[in-house]
Amino acid sequence: MIVVKFGGHAMKDENGNFAKAISGAITSGEEVVVVHGGGPQIDAELSAREIVSTWLGGFRVTTQEIFQVVEQVLVHQVGPEIANNLNRAGLKAVAISARTLPTIVSKRRTTLIDGTFADLGYVGDVVSVNPTHIRELIDQGFIPVIAPISSAEDLMTGLNVNADFAAAAIAAELGASALIVMTDVAGIYRNWPDRESLIEKITASELESIKSEFAEGMAPKVQAALDALSFGVQAVRIIDGRDSESFAQALSGSGGTLVVA
Repeated sequence: MIVVKFGGHAMKDENGNFAKAISGAITSGEEVVVVHGGGPQIDAELSAREIVSTWLGGFRVTTQEIFQVVEQVLVHQVGPEIANNLNRAGLKAVAISARTLPTIVSKRRTTLIDGTFADLGYVGDVVSVNPTHIRELIDQGFIPVIAPISSAEDLMTGLNVNADFAAAAIAAELGASALIVMTDVAGIYRNWPDRESLIEKITASELESIKSEFAEGMAPKVQAALDALSFGVQAVRIIDGRDSESFAQALSGSGGTLVVA
């Protein structure tokens, strides 16, 4: 079982390489689950509606108005587009929201990665994952393509979950052998923006010891990797999803930053 976090900046896939790599993984006997983001698409829709969006520590501050846009874009635009692209490549994929069933239940997140209090609005911190619907789809031969929208604990309110954390929680609950995080940088850098400082392999304990050095969007990715490993995922690889060959390389065991327990 491989869980793939497919980031907004990595979604162009103009040559169909993502679909080809997924097809190759399935042909080799792997089960694949995709959890997607959609930051650029959400930004575009918010801009079109003249809604101002701000970020704190790598999290989008989510008002109720912004949540409605986030849910609409991820569940009804981005997810179906990814699933359709996979289907056109001859695969069987179906887009779902993690709010369904509910698959993910969250509580409101009130802190940044470093523990600093922050009013993030309708941002979710995963409490539990119900894998029933995901497993049913896999058993029926589908690739689940999951939008990181969750139910709150009251099962009435929706919350916007960082896609890295959603992917980590789902990977852990499914007992995945690997989580591949596709993002807009080549991996984890020890001294960003020094591109010579890319970390090729690191243990969870070593990454834990330096995680305070990471800021903004990389901080949640680092924490998500640590969370996934702490709950039993065997390995997390963070790669540059903009590179058309990077995902295929990751499936073959190379590229980006490999984080191991």
